Formats: sequence, C-alpha cells, structure tokens
Amino acid sequence: MEKTCTLLVHFDKGTPALANEIKEQLEGHDTELKVDAMKKAVMLLLNGETLPTLFITIVRYVLPSEDHTVQKLLLLYLEIIDKTDAKGKILPEMILICQNLRNNLQHPNEYIRGVTLRFLARLKEAELIEPLIPSILTNLEHRHAFVRRNAILAMSAIYSLPQGDQLLVDAPEMIEKLLASEQDLSARRNAFLMLYTCAQDRAVNYLLNHLENVSSWGDILQMVVLDLVRKVCRLNPDEKGKYMKIVILLLSSTSAAVSYESAGALVSLSSAPTAIRAAGNCYCQLLLSQSDNNVKLIILDRLTELKAAHREIMVEMVMDVLRALSSPNLDIRRKTLDIALDLITPRNIDEVVMTLKKEVVKTQTMELEKCGEYRQMLVQAIHACALKFPEVASTVVHLLMDFLGDSNVASALDVVFFVREITETNPKLRESIMSRLSDTFYQIRSSRVCTCALWIIGEYSHSLQEIESSIALIKQSLGDMPFFSAADENDGSVAGDNKSSSGNKAPPPINVSSASSKRPAVLADGTYATQSAVVDNVHISGTSATSNSAANLRAILLTGDFFLGAVVSATLTKLVMRLEEVQTSGVALNKIKAEIMLILVSMLRLGESSVLPHPIDRDSYDRISLCIRLLSSPDDVIRSVWLKSCHDSFVVMLKEKQDRENEDLKAKAMVSYAQPDDLIDFYHLKSRKGMSQLELEDEVQTDLKRATGEISKDGETDRNLNRVLQLTGFSDPVYAEAYVTVHQYDIVLDVTVVNRTSETLQNLCLELATMGDLKLVERPQNYALAPQTSKQIKANIKVSSTETGVIFGNIVYETTSALDRNVVVLNDIHIDIMDYISPASCADVVFRNMWAEFEWENKVAVNTNIQDVQEFLNHVVASTNMKCLTPPSALEGDCGFLAANLYAKSVFGEDALVNVSIEKQPDGKLGGYIRIRSKTQGIALSLGDKITLKQKG
Repeated sequence: MEKTCTLLVHFDKGTPALANEIKEQLEGHDTELKVDAMKKAVMLLLNGETLPTLFITIVRYVLPSEDHTVQKLLLLYLEIIDKTDAKGKILPEMILICQNLRNNLQHPNEYIRGVTLRFLARLKEAELIEPLIPSILTNLEHRHAFVRRNAILAMSAIYSLPQGDQLLVDAPEMIEKLLASEQDLSARRNAFLMLYTCAQDRAVNYLLNHLENVSSWGDILQMVVLDLVRKVCRLNPDEKGKYMKIVILLLSSTSAAVSYESAGALVSLSSAPTAIRAAGNCYCQLLLSQSDNNVKLIILDRLTELKAAHREIMVEMVMDVLRALSSPNLDIRRKTLDIALDLITPRNIDEVVMTLKKEVVKTQTMELEKCGEYRQMLVQAIHACALKFPEVASTVVHLLMDFLGDSNVASALDVVFFVREITETNPKLRESIMSRLSDTFYQIRSSRVCTCALWIIGEYSHSLQEIESSIALIKQSLGDMPFFSAADENDGSVAGDNKSSSGNKAPPPINVSSASSKRPAVLADGTYATQSAVVDNVHISGTSATSNSAANLRAILLTGDFFLGAVVSATLTKLVMRLEEVQTSGVALNKIKAEIMLILVSMLRLGESSVLPHPIDRDSYDRISLCIRLLSSPDDVIRSVWLKSCHDSFVVMLKEKQDRENEDLKAKAMVSYAQPDDLIDFYHLKSRKGMSQLELEDEVQTDLKRATGEISKDGETDRNLNRVLQLTGFSDPVYAEAYVTVHQYDIVLDVTVVNRTSETLQNLCLELATMGDLKLVERPQNYALAPQTSKQIKANIKVSSTETGVIFGNIVYETTSALDRNVVVLNDIHIDIMDYISPASCADVVFRNMWAEFEWENKVAVNTNIQDVQEFLNHVVASTNMKCLTPPSALEGDCGFLAANLYAKSVFGEDALVNVSIEKQPDGKLGGYIRIRSKTQGIALSLGDKITLKQKG
C-alpha cells in the first residue's frame, strides 16, 4: 500500500554531504542554524531520502530545545518519518518520543500545547496515542481557546481511528457537554463537526433543540450545519421538510459564504418553484453585493446551471440578472448577456431591449477602458433579440445606426451587419433604414463598414427618388473629379487631400489627352467640350464645395484601398441598372451614366498613377472595367445576375445562417433530454449509512463503468490496446509498456515493468524527462523487483499548452552480481495534439480578425493521392478534429477549385485557424496550400506536422 502523506514540500537539492552538514548544525548551539537544518531535513525526507542516522541526533539535541520554531519543525519531522517497521509494529525508539509529547501537552505555553495537539490529529498509530489520552482530555478545559479547539480536533481524529471508540469511550458525550458551555466560535465549530462525523444523531438533536439560535451562530458553524442538513436529507428524504426551514433561514445570513452555500443546498435538496426562486434571488443579491470578480463569475455559473434546469422560474429574474452589467469586467458582462439572451420571452423582451439600449447609450459617455468591446457585445445581444422578436427591431435599429462611424471597427461592423439583416427580414423598416443610412453614411471611416453600407444602398434603393438620392450621396462622398492633377502627379501629392478650404484654391484640372488630334472631353456636369491636346492641363469650371468630413469615400480611396473603389463602382452600376427600370427620361439617364463613367475612369487613372504608393490590383481593375463595359452596353442577362441573383444569394446565406443557429440550439437542447437507452443512476440503491456524496457518486460511477464494460467484475480496468505503448524490447532484461491516459491538464502514465531475469532487481527506478510544454509532477520512487515478477508504476505529467510533446527516459536498476547501475533506454512517447483540440464555431468576422492578428503561420503544401477536392477537404477535417466554417452551399459544384476555413479550440482556450486552398491540376492531382495560424508557435507547428502525416490519406 502507498504511505499516507499529510505534508508535501518540493526540494531539489539532495547530496550525501548535505546530511553531514545537517547533523553538524543540529549538534551545535545556534538556534537559527538548527531551524535551517531541520527545514533541510524535513524537505530531504519528503523527497525520498532516508537519513537513518539523524533520529538519535534529533532526540539528543533538538527535543530539549525551548524554541517554538524548532519545536514546530520537530513535530513536522515526527509527522513524516516512518514510525513502524516492515511488519507494521511500532519502532522501539518511538517510546522516546511519547514522553516528550506528554511534556508538551502539559507545557505552560499554550502554543506548544496547541501545535502538539494538532500533530496528534495526524497520528495513525494507536500505541503512541494511548498513553497520551489523559493529557489530551485535560486540555479540553484549558483556559485558552487555541488549545481547546485543537484538543477537539485531536479527539475527533483519534475517535475516527479503527480503535478510536476503545481509546475514547465517552468522547461524544464529553463533546456534547462541551458544546453546551463553549463560547469560542472555532471550538464550537470543531465540536459540532466531531458530533456530525462521529455521532450524527447527537448532532441532529443538538441542532433541533437550538433551531431558534441558528441564525445567530457564526458563519463557520453555520457552514457545518448546512453540511449536516445535506447529509441527513440525503439519508432520510422523508424528514426533508423540517430541515428545509433551516436552509431557507440561512439564505438571509449576513455571511455571503453561508448565503451562497444555502442557495446551493436548497437547489440540491428541492426542485420546488418556491425553493428555486429563493435560491435564484439569493444568487442575484450576491451578484450585486460582492466586489470580487471571481466570485461574480462563479455565481453566474450557478445561475447558468439554474437556467438549464429551471428556465421558467429564471425567466422571472432576467432583469435582476441584467443588473450585473454594472460591473466593468468584460467577462462578467459577457456571461450576464449570455444568460439573459436565453431567458428572453415575448413578455420581457421590451424590458430587456430597453435595458440594453440604456447600456449602449452609456458607452458613449462612460470614460472606461474597452467601451468599444462592450458596445460590440451589446450590439450582438440586441441583434440576437431582434432576430428572435422582429417587432423590437424598429425600436433599436435607428439607435444603433448612430454607431456606424464608431472608432471600434468590430463594433461598427456588427452594427452594419445587423442593419443589413434587418433590412432584408423587415421590409416595413426598409424606407426608414435607408433614410437613416443616408444621414449617417458620412460618419463612416472604416473601409469594411463602407463596403457593407454601399451594398445595402445598391440593393435596397428601388424608387426613383431613392436611387437619385443614393447616387448623389455616393458622388458627394467621393468629392469632385478627378482625384488628382498632372501637377499633383509630378510633385507626389493628391488632389482633394488638402486640409485648406477648397474655396480658396483653383479647381482641380484634368489631363484630357496627350494626342495631337482634337477629341471630346466629358465635363463634371455631363456635358461635352472639345479641347486641344496641345493644352496639357484643362481646368474644369466650377468650385469644390464638398467638405473633407463628407468626402469619406474619397479619403479612403486616396489611401490606396481599391477594393472599396470596386465596391463603389459595382454599387453605382447597380443603381444605374435600377434607374433604367424607373427613369422615363433618356436624357437624364444618359447624363447620370456619363457622370458615373467619369467617376469610374477617374478611379482607374488614380490606380495607374504614381501619386499613390502602390498601383491598383488586377482584381479591382478588372471589376471597375467590367462596370464601365456594362454601363456602355447593358445586357438583360447581366442585369438579371446583378439585380436578382445577387439578392437571391444573400437570402440563401441568411437562411443557412438561421438553419445553423437552429441546429446548434437543437443540439444544446438535446443534451438535457434523457434518451431511451441512457444508463440509469441508481442513487437510491446506494443506501449504506454514512456515505458522503463523493463516495456515493464514486460508487455509482463504478457501477456505470462496470455496466458498460469499462471495468471488469474483478475491478481491473479493461484497457484499450491502442493506447498501450511498448517502451522496451522483448530481449531486454526489463520489459516495460505504458498505458497513456490523457486528461485535460495532465497525462497519467501507467507503466508495467516486468523483471525477465533470474535475479532480484534492487533500487529499480523509472527516470522520465519531457520536451515541450510538459512537466513531470513527481519522481517515481525506487522499487525492489523479484525474479519474473511485475510492478505497476504510475507517473503524472502536467500539460500547460496545446503542443505535441515528447516523454522519454530510462529504467535504472542494480543487481547483486553487478556493481554498476544498469540502464535500459525507453522508447519515446509522443503526445498527440488531437487529444487537446475540439471542433468549435466562430463568426466569419471573428475568424478574419484572428487571422490578421495571429503572428504564427505554418504553410503546408498539398501532397496527396486523393484526387477530389471535396473528398480531400473532408479528409483534412476528420484528421485534424476541426470544424469547417465554410457553409456547404459555398462548397457545392465541381469547378476543380476549393477554399475553406477550419476552426478548433483547445482545452486551454487557444484558437487554431486553418485555411485550405486547393485546385485540381491538369494531370488530375491536387495542388495548393494549407495554412495554419495560431497565437502560439506550438499549436501551428503541431497541427502542421499532423496534416503533413495524414494528408496523403
């Protein structure tokens, strides 16, 4: 059997010379050196050293010391040394200790008495304790509370020993009498705890006789009362009623810890609506009264559990839960919103949305950190509310549109996505949303927000007035054409990028032509003018009245963002196509077409000029050129694609998103449902008296594992042979194999060592070392192994991050025939990263943000025998244990090319991002790259190695 351990201290230093140094210091007269030597001796003993010659030295030179620190360390030393021989009999030299302990129990100093009594509480040897019983009982009446409370602890520990009822025959009666007269709270708590563990009937009688005083008892005593109530109610469910009053009474305790435990006890003992409501109210009050963020997070976890089991009752408390938003901590706010969103109903939706709107308004005035992130969370919450209950969308959409120009781009993106979705799902709100969007468009300073807002403008402007105002809005945001002049190109500056008032400078010129012939030029107002090519710079009449604040699109374009230019071109082209359907005047239509074509040509000229640091990309150039061709020669098929097919694709995207959310909700709901073939927990059949809840659950789990075959009838675990790794060869004198069990934060190695020789192996030790973020928790101890016998050795490895680690080492032993130590080198054990990551979901915007932020990338070239792109993607998803975020509709078809995003999360909260881009080459093979990005190097390299090994299929 493994030895009991009551003390654990880590110590690295251990040499034979240190033992001699300790002995010399103990024999000296310097108290400080004695203290230092005793500390070293204790730490060496705890880490496997024997120090057999030290005991007599300590008896001679340390026992007589009057120093309190030395006496405390002496008791620690006595606590950890072996007090019995191999047969379990008390060592003769322990008799020397008994007299010293008796003297300490009668010592005039209360500290010496107290620490000695506490030491006795850890002794397991009845032969050592029996002579000290009278002295222990005497200390129950000591004048100092410190001595009395430790005397009670010692009695409780002694009484719980196998021979305890013989050593202390009348202990329960004595403790009950003491409890009636004791005034010290800690001593009363210890006395009641002893009655609770050793004589439960007496504890129950005492509690029932003093029910009216329970509320005035101290918090530590009330906590023991709650434990007693739980145990009694579990053993005798019929008597639950009279104890429930005590629990409800303690809900209003002045101690937050007692209130919290009372609420937990109430939930575990009763599922009555009144009890659940009382517990929920208690949690909500604690949520507001406690200042510690960790406490608030724990309480929110309890509320989440209540919500899962008793949602109907928790719905009534949603406003109380939302009061926790007053905390500045983002994690608390996030959990609070998650709980509240699951509790919204048609009855409380208006109140919830009103509260969220107030919080959004607060973020404008609050001078706190991370206001932008909090606003983003609120926008997402309001978005979810509006999708569940469309009738509230009208009350929040206009408020949120004020934040389209938010400096926090993520928050502004959430707002514009919300507006886009509401515009599609709520046709009644389109007119007011479009009007509001026109008013707030000039505030937008983010390119990504602008592109989405432009798409909304191009998609939902249908009437003549809406189309004309939308075109005017975009033209005003772009400013006057052109974007630069020839003089600007020569000196490297950009027209319109001047901070001075535009009314005090000449209007920007445009270079019409460099040819020698005359040709018409399109002026800003849509009319034509013939200019001579000899005049290199032709000034277009008119002044620039657009302010810099309104020309937001121009400012972004002049930074070289031509993707936005392509979106502007597409939006204007779409608006012209819609205008052709409602505009009856051909002259007006041609004028607008000419103006827009001038804008598109100016964008192309800007992209090919030298005034910007980099030229226009080919994709944007082709996109703008296509728009010019469509404006000059429109086609019915193209018009149908741009005006109908694009909108249909958006509708399909929204439907798929809603379907995915519904599937996630169904999956979460299914977790709480009991399936017909689920195993039954037979709690009530475990009716052994005195079993704790932990023992009860262990017994039930053992039954369940035995029923599923995980544990055989003789108690041995049935091993999955795939997890057994051979560590040595069959010809080695010592054969070893390991069964590896991977938990969340640690790895357990169960190593079987077999002595295949005819000699006894002495001091056999399993020496392990690790690479990566793995750490050996404790060194396995030495063993003696008889011939042809085996030994089970366990080792724990701590895991601190998601990284493929390696465990390696040796088995070292001695034999009687050889003087040297023998070494058997073990095979390496590679820990698989797949044990730590699991599929997860995240929004597309979040994925893109993380992709941009993460600094570690691992690029793996595709090298596979698989010839179908979809099959290869499925193989990668299965091999990496990741989830494909790209919807199935985007992967349909057979074009020979595929791009998909994969995502997973580790047990340590790390994110793993993968982008698969593959195409079918002319020879039929697949080519391309798989890119892995993460915040840490380990997960990127480990996933890359895994994909490299598995991708061939």
